[in-house]
Amino acid sequence: MKRLLVSIAVLFAGAGLWAQQITPEHVERAANLVNQMTLDEKITFVAGYEDGFHIAPVERLGIPSIRMADGPQGVRNNTRSTLFACGVAAAASWNPGLVHEMGVALGQDSRARGVHILLGPGVNICRSPLCGRNFEYFGEDPFLASETAVAYIEGVQSQGVMATVKHFALNNEEYDRHHVNSIADERTINEIYFPAFRAAVEKAGVGSVMTSYNLVNGVHSSENAYLIEENLRGKWNFSGFTMSDWTSTYSPVLLMQDGVDLEMPRGYCLNAETLKPLLERGVVTESQLDAKIQRILQTCIAFGFLDRPQLDTSIPEDNPYSREVAYKLACESVVLLKNDGILPLGKRQKVSVSGPAADVVPCGGGSGSVEPLYAVSLKEGLVQLGAKLSGSAPVEIIALGFDKTTEYENSDRTFALPEGQEALVDAAVARGHKVVLVVNAGGAVDLSRLEYKVNAILWAWYPGQEGGKALAEIIYGKVNPSGRLPVSFPAALEDNPSQAFYYPPEPYSKRGHSVKPSVYGEGVFVGYRGYGPNKPLYPFGYGLGYTSFSYGPLSVVPAGDGYDVTLSVTNTGKRAGAETVQLYVCESNPSVPRPERELKAFRKVQIGKGKTETVCLHLTREAFAYYDTDVHGWKVNPGTFVLEAGASAMDIRSRAKVELQ
Repeated sequence: MKRLLVSIAVLFAGAGLWAQQITPEHVERAANLVNQMTLDEKITFVAGYEDGFHIAPVERLGIPSIRMADGPQGVRNNTRSTLFACGVAAAASWNPGLVHEMGVALGQDSRARGVHILLGPGVNICRSPLCGRNFEYFGEDPFLASETAVAYIEGVQSQGVMATVKHFALNNEEYDRHHVNSIADERTINEIYFPAFRAAVEKAGVGSVMTSYNLVNGVHSSENAYLIEENLRGKWNFSGFTMSDWTSTYSPVLLMQDGVDLEMPRGYCLNAETLKPLLERGVVTESQLDAKIQRILQTCIAFGFLDRPQLDTSIPEDNPYSREVAYKLACESVVLLKNDGILPLGKRQKVSVSGPAADVVPCGGGSGSVEPLYAVSLKEGLVQLGAKLSGSAPVEIIALGFDKTTEYENSDRTFALPEGQEALVDAAVARGHKVVLVVNAGGAVDLSRLEYKVNAILWAWYPGQEGGKALAEIIYGKVNPSGRLPVSFPAALEDNPSQAFYYPPEPYSKRGHSVKPSVYGEGVFVGYRGYGPNKPLYPFGYGLGYTSFSYGPLSVVPAGDGYDVTLSVTNTGKRAGAETVQLYVCESNPSVPRPERELKAFRKVQIGKGKTETVCLHLTREAFAYYDTDVHGWKVNPGTFVLEAGASAMDIRSRAKVELQ
């Protein structure tokens, strides 16, 4: 069965690679269709249709209705589907190959439901642990987020399903998101908040881009020429189409001039009543409308949407391949934060299981919430594994954290755990029990009063429908935990570099809308880049396992457009396991302020007990660059750079220097 699943995956993986290129033939075919459309058909085509998750058909021209579905971690909207581990959990696997499999599975699940466009991935940077949508995103580091996003998108689009990278751009807080004006300098935007979007376009060939709710430097994202025209289409040569996030449009004129191609979920601004008078007066032109339709159509044609049915009945809705990928992702994303030796438990050890997340499979809320076909809770996973559950056991597993009612879209969350949950741990400790804490959350929470009380902490994120099975197997040692943090966990909220700037001051009015300026005062010093002396409780890249590793010295040789960096890693423990080697770059004498170190390469490698593996990492010249605002582009200074290989941003094992000319 496993060999069959792999064969099916490989077959599907090759089926849609052609769909990522828009050829001159696609462009010409789209132009011919645009020329045949009436004005009413054109206006209808640039706004959402029916339930707000379709593009309108033009049946007389052979243009079908195009269906969309939310989907960062599962296909939703009038369907039940495979629930995968959430975005930040996928990033915590530090395994782009596995994330690619997740994308393939999402693409198959989409085809099984006739979905053309999957509204994911979300790639906004986790600037603060308070953002209620962090669970959908890929962490605080632009390089890790980029690598994860590319793998996800390529997997989805290999199945003939269009991915949608979102939310463009600087959508880093959910509270009052329609009114937040994200104010950031050019260097910060390009070094931190653009890279994942740029990689999605330039490396993965993503078909569509969704803008965000917030304003960027005073202009709403859906009508922002700097974002859409200057960067997305100008510098990155994006030839797909753009769409608004739902109800995030404001000005018909600006939308027509420099805004998105497709207004969702319907035509609040781009409708016949509004546009026809503007067209008659010459305020906007039909050629502007045609350009939007051209981009939508040429992309849909490239993906084959006009030439085949999107529904593939050969793929079951309860897809065996998707189930297998969901399980593997859950296993590799869980992070062991603390272990005094209590884990893994022995087969004969009795345990009690309690807490609000013991009997359910938590998920974040909003468009990232998926109704699974089935799900395995922690308690069910333990029972399936044959664990001996007892209400009076001494070794107590407490599962708690957030869920879709406490961490969700359009709202920020607290840094503290939900009310009353710390008391559950205190009560167990008071009973003299040893405590294994399992936490579900989309990012860091306040562990300052719990960390020293418990014996072990497993960070489960939102692990998806197979999460309970994976957690049980980790707890009993059948699976060696290998997840690593894609975000830093501060000891106190005020230690987070963005906290002094996170919530905007009093609003002001712009074009009749209330606007709250949110200044990105920390600049490029986001996450681990900006902690300085305020060391986080658990740093970026951190994670324990049931074995240990040693690192050899770095060997650095020029290769192609950069350098090949090689080192040996030895498993010095008593079990086989996976180590994630992280390679950071630091400029010794920078001409502008730069972080102490920046992640520029990584590799997760499985190593047997007592075995040594050689790890090879490649650094392109871009890995040494910073964004120079004088030339409005990337620049590499000649001089000395330090390369650091480590197990986290605070656990550097080997160093070497290179001299750049």
